[in-house]
Amino acid sequence: MSPEAASPQLTILQFLTSLQSPARILAAISGGSDSTGLLLLLDEAVKAAPHLKISLCAATVDHALRAGSADEARDVAALCASLGIPHTTMIWEGDKPKTGIMAAAREARYGLLETAAESFEADLIVTGHTFDDQRETLQMRGMRTEQISTGIADAVLFNRRFWILRPLLFSSRADIRAFLKERGVPWIDDPSNEDIKYERVRMRRQLSDDAGMEKDIGAAWEERLALSSRGAEWLDRHFRLHGGLLGQVIPDGLRQDRAVLDYVLARLAAVCGGQPFVPGRAQMERVLTFATGTGLGRMTAGRVVFDLRRDGLYLARESRGILPLVLQPGEAGVWDGRFYARNGLSTSIVVEAATLYAPSFLCLSQESSASKSLGAKDTSRFIGSITAQTRGGWIPVTSTGMRERMHHLPKAAWKRAVASAPALTSEEAPLFEESARMVELTPYFAPFDRFLTRFDFIFANRLSAVFATAPYARLPLRSIDGKTI
Repeated sequence: MSPEAASPQLTILQFLTSLQSPARILAAISGGSDSTGLLLLLDEAVKAAPHLKISLCAATVDHALRAGSADEARDVAALCASLGIPHTTMIWEGDKPKTGIMAAAREARYGLLETAAESFEADLIVTGHTFDDQRETLQMRGMRTEQISTGIADAVLFNRRFWILRPLLFSSRADIRAFLKERGVPWIDDPSNEDIKYERVRMRRQLSDDAGMEKDIGAAWEERLALSSRGAEWLDRHFRLHGGLLGQVIPDGLRQDRAVLDYVLARLAAVCGGQPFVPGRAQMERVLTFATGTGLGRMTAGRVVFDLRRDGLYLARESRGILPLVLQPGEAGVWDGRFYARNGLSTSIVVEAATLYAPSFLCLSQESSASKSLGAKDTSRFIGSITAQTRGGWIPVTSTGMRERMHHLPKAAWKRAVASAPALTSEEAPLFEESARMVELTPYFAPFDRFLTRFDFIFANRLSAVFATAPYARLPLRSIDGKTI
């Protein structure tokens, strides 16, 4: 997990020592040299140090994209059996997309690894990414931006549930293959690794050694972690959330360090807009110029309306392009990249923008005003019929009380935010309080809830508190690079 070069054996021992124990590790193994090396390195280290109380299991994802993949998975299963390591093969079934196959395969792979980790009751997942992968990634990102990139993260939280750790991220493929040759263990060469139609393969052929890259990555990591921490402090001091729907940056927050402001506004934009990625560099330059300028007004970027007023900058999802989500009984999904919904009713429901109906009730956390659920009924009962949900059940909030909470907000900004809120209907009829309680509806952070790198963890966790959602799972580590966490 450290940029400092070390042998793969020492790196794995340091990694295992840093883990909270007891622990069960799921190793993702494809049969290639990197993942095979990772499994053997872990196996030797675990057997040599039983006092660490760490056990192994393994999973192979067969993407079913080429002939022979099933045979390769059986070879991996045989290797795991010879080592006494429980193993499962997960198959990516169903139709495959015609375009974007690599991204789709990645999504499928991590979803299947999550399922395997659940079945094995594993505490974490490890993958065999190496420094060679890191260099290729940095090369590709360098073609798109002049900013220093953190490259591949050494730790990523998937679906808020499982941490995916990459202990060999600063070990070379050559060293890992040398280790396998010493043990007399073969590996599988995936032919797609030589197919130049893939950008990564083209980058691999252009790479040259860069002795200073480890230090550059280390510096980028430290800078990103510092930004995350400063961004979390900024949230506490300068950001307000109204009704779980409307964000407000108070004026003093717009006068803070530009790097911090860039970091937080980009991520708030992605959250408010339901986008998995922050706006591009050109868009963010426009947003920053607007937000720190002297003129009042509005602009739109990344599906978010930025409304600059004397009392600060308001952020809300623009009302265009919000598509409905249909959920059958028992189904769950993410609506507009902003709300996670699970249907606990015996009938299908539709989640769509409240602008179509005007809400009849909105469940608000008393601690944070975080939006939980929205129904739709009579357009004449907009603010007056809002109710609040607490742990003890439903309690009415008087129209006067709600108006007192919201009267200070700009009417246009609040109306825009509510229009983009989720409304629930079933069989073309609005859901009322009793039925709506059977639908789980909670905020979803598109840039964090699927893949959250440890670099953004501090900021994302603070944002989760602002929205009164559950905190993110902590890293399953006692220390990082020898430092206690």
